[in-house]
Amino acid sequence: MLPAAAALIPFGLVCGVDAAAVGASPLAALGLSAIVFSGSAMILATQLYGVGAPLAVIVLTCFVIGLRLAMYSAAMAPHLGGFPARWRYLSAFLLTDQAFAATIAGFERSADKERALSHFIGGGIVLWVGWQLMTMAGYFLGNVIPAAWSLEFAVPLCFIALLGPLLREKPAIAAAVSAAIAVVVLAGLPMRLNIVVAGVIGIATGTLAELLLERKASAQEDVR
Repeated sequence: MLPAAAALIPFGLVCGVDAAAVGASPLAALGLSAIVFSGSAMILATQLYGVGAPLAVIVLTCFVIGLRLAMYSAAMAPHLGGFPARWRYLSAFLLTDQAFAATIAGFERSADKERALSHFIGGGIVLWVGWQLMTMAGYFLGNVIPAAWSLEFAVPLCFIALLGPLLREKPAIAAAVSAAIAVVVLAGLPMRLNIVVAGVIGIATGTLAELLLERKASAQEDVR
């Protein structure tokens, strides 16, 4: 997980800088980083807080952003069913894009689920600790980081790098394209609600596309 943790350095710095910019205390910034443990949610939450968005909007936005993790959870659930609840809860907390991408193959290939779970939890902890260090560094060192470095550009790059490998099937492509169009078309909505609405549209489009493909495949089987 060390390469993945290193790749998150600029992302974490941006999150820390944003938290300081909206006037969050060090304890509040650390609490948000440690408990939420989501860069995208942290950035959106701090930005929405900075423009005076209601708490309900902030929570809803973070909820929609985190819906992608439900797909990861569904993929991991069959492998974790035999473990005690405490291990499943810990795994859910440590679940991130990077941890899932690096460990799901181990769950699927290995018959030793305990070893695969240890690998996942160990990797997740490495990411969690690294994330706290980077967000706190961004919080306290934000004023000395040159603006010319354009660290904020690292955020979309991180998500593009994570999104690219996932765009292999038609439902995923449909979801990404529809959400991208919606977030631009609805840019005039207040309090960045275009992100929330675009996320819902993307999820709905991807789900509909998958259902249509399943019906088409079923119809072809019936004909045969």
